[in-house]
Amino acid sequence: MNALFMIVAAILLLGPLIAIHEFGHYWVARKLGVKVLVYSIGFGPTLLKWQSKKSGIQYQLSALPLGGYVKMLDEREGNVAEQDLPYAFNRQSPWKRIAIVAAGPLINLIFAIFLFWILFLPAQDQLNTRIGKVLPNTPAAQVDLKVGDKILEIDGQTTPTWEKLNYALVNRVGETGQVSVLVDRAGTEKQVNLSIKDFLKDQSQSPLDALGFLPYRPVIPAVVKELSADGAAIRQGMKEGDKIVAINGVTMKDWFDVVEVVQGSPEKLLNIDVMRNDKIVHLQVMPQGQRDNMGNTTGVLGVKSDIGKVTIPQEYKQTIQYSPLEALGVATDKTVQLSGMIVNSIVKMVRGLIGLDNLSGPITIAKVAGQSAEMGWQTFISFMALMSVSLGILNLLPIPMLDGGHLVYYFIEAIRGKPVSEQIQMFGLKVGMVLLGSMMLLALFNDFMRL
Repeated sequence: MNALFMIVAAILLLGPLIAIHEFGHYWVARKLGVKVLVYSIGFGPTLLKWQSKKSGIQYQLSALPLGGYVKMLDEREGNVAEQDLPYAFNRQSPWKRIAIVAAGPLINLIFAIFLFWILFLPAQDQLNTRIGKVLPNTPAAQVDLKVGDKILEIDGQTTPTWEKLNYALVNRVGETGQVSVLVDRAGTEKQVNLSIKDFLKDQSQSPLDALGFLPYRPVIPAVVKELSADGAAIRQGMKEGDKIVAINGVTMKDWFDVVEVVQGSPEKLLNIDVMRNDKIVHLQVMPQGQRDNMGNTTGVLGVKSDIGKVTIPQEYKQTIQYSPLEALGVATDKTVQLSGMIVNSIVKMVRGLIGLDNLSGPITIAKVAGQSAEMGWQTFISFMALMSVSLGILNLLPIPMLDGGHLVYYFIEAIRGKPVSEQIQMFGLKVGMVLLGSMMLLALFNDFMRL
């Protein structure tokens, strides 16, 4: 995936989100009688602009697509003709200003619901939440969860899909205690508690790997179908058709076992036994280290298997089909759940339960946008919906300079009957600039470290 593709994908991702955010401010402002001067997508030098002859509003596209703004008539930003004073933003009641400012983040949340609704409309064939594998020496193994157990609830939340199950677990990131799991075992419900300590604080594992239970996965023989020309395996003598039978003396039952060991062994020498022409051949191979989008390093051999036609047992399958109204309800529920997760993560980050290295900036967003675009329109739309939720929630944070900071001032004004003093607002502006600047620098630093 080249840089140009990532940049285009990022623009296609962020452009609509920024445009619709600013449209929320713009539309409500005009409906409430406030005069809009400029509607801009992006910051910096103007690339394209035109002016409406009817309204006099200047619409423009600027060079840096990392934000946008709606400039309204305001006495604090310049002289306003006497006949235009009733249309100035600062002359409006606090409740009108609250509506205008809140409209941006809220329309992002509504847009996310719309995108999720599109994704939920088609029938979906997927795995149900029946356990396909229990990892040894994990919390799941310690409480005797078994292959075939169907997970019904996590911490009291119903989990009809693996996605819902993962969301329920992500809410426990950074915590120490117990995760309550309700399972169906051959028609009988059973409650178990999985012990966690600083759960996923270092983000090196998925929630399911950390707890030790995985979805069903088909048996794929550990036979090498293809070798990368510059991979570690081909350099150390591995050949197409080799069947990997053991790594460091541990028997490999299928291809997933191989992937699990290799990914967990970056830059570590592995003793690999392969079956070649009915004979065991001993190889020593060191997987290359490869960083993912969150900066975690995994091992890569440079080999591919022949997946072939995958057959999934009926007891592990389910088809989910929603009516348009049901899909809307599920989309709304998912948006609310994601919003809660984001707020919960921010609180835990402030409390130190989650590391600041989880902050991501524009480089990581561009990489993920590019990868999701390569995976298909549904994955891309799903990521766009997630980013829309994030944009809406982050803008509602009570930080000066953000929409949430302005809302705090206007709510105080509505309650007190008079505006917050200019001195306090200026102090808040400086604090907000420092906070946002520090967060942006940290996010960029994390991006570069992941590279």
